[in-house]
Amino acid sequence: MSELKRSAGIERRTNETDIKLTFAIDGTGDSKLETDVPFLNHMLDLFTKHGHFDLAVEARGDVEIDDHHTVEDIGICLGQALKEALGDKRGIKRYANVFVPMDEALAQVVIDISNRPHLEYRAEFPSANVGTFSVELFHEFLWKFALESRITLHVIVHYGRNTHHMIEAVFKALGRALDEATSIDPRVQGVPSTKGVL
Repeated sequence: MSELKRSAGIERRTNETDIKLTFAIDGTGDSKLETDVPFLNHMLDLFTKHGHFDLAVEARGDVEIDDHHTVEDIGICLGQALKEALGDKRGIKRYANVFVPMDEALAQVVIDISNRPHLEYRAEFPSANVGTFSVELFHEFLWKFALESRITLHVIVHYGRNTHHMIEAVFKALGRALDEATSIDPRVQGVPSTKGVL
């Protein structure tokens, strides 16, 4: 982890995927995304821009079977990178609650950087796919991201009619909420927990 720029790099190679990922919390919104899942590229670009992170992903996977392994493993790598980049979490705000509208859709993301991984997922979508992307993989990505970053993540889609808009609102809200929760608050002395550790 860099002292000036909280960042991390993760590499994961399995029989199903080959992923190289770098992530910086204190970035400029710069994304370099090369995966075999175009819809995920689009969503990660939104997440990066709205969170003011820097994210680079090179991922190849067995998409001739389906997108599952690639999406899941990118979620794993991004979660691991966030956890490493946060270090001991000294001085962070820890919590965030963000609403984002996308046309007719409204999404809410609530985060606690708690070291207690949990995903609460309240979303029902009108279609099972966006283009070739299976919407059930959205939950898989979020769950693996929350698990590996060890955060508590609540995702609520209050309403919407267009599945693309609904998922897009979540990724924008996730970026903004994570930006707030990881930001340094000068009033916070040490770790923001009465336990003394996170």
